[in-house]
Amino acid sequence: MEWRHSGSPRPKKFRLPKSAGKVLASIFWDQDGILLIDYLPEGQTINAEYYPSLLVQLRDILKEKRHGNFTKGTLFLHDNAPAIRTLATPKKLAYLGFQCLDHLPCSPDLAPSDYLLFPGLKKQLKGRYFLSDVEFIAAAETWFDGQYSDFLLSGSQKLEQGAKK
Repeated sequence: MEWRHSGSPRPKKFRLPKSAGKVLASIFWDQDGILLIDYLPEGQTINAEYYPSLLVQLRDILKEKRHGNFTKGTLFLHDNAPAIRTLATPKKLAYLGFQCLDHLPCSPDLAPSDYLLFPGLKKQLKGRYFLSDVEFIAAAETWFDGQYSDFLLSGSQKLEQGAKK
């Protein structure tokens, strides 16, 4: 509300251009860098069929990265989202050779990506408007590509230190 004369012009409202919609990314990383970023197609949800297919892609990437020397005992930490808590996911993880470290459901700690990856990305993209999802994805991947390997190594070390407490 504001006071004005009856003949004065209406106040102009500042309108921002509509930005692109929401984009959901599943990001898999290790101490050496980003392994896989999967952007969920619009209108689709991560479910008991979609998530295990991502795990297969991740295993293939790890096999390639490690030159075929993919051994059992690869530790895998993920949050407790509904698609991950389904019965199919632990079976798939075991079948693919991942040893799963569960994120405790009542843990006050954040997932490593919540304190390592996303704050820097949010800071980089804050205040920017994207006309399409493709434009947003390009900006996010540019930021990820600009991160040094010691950035993720330090995050892995912080995770290890927190687990020892």
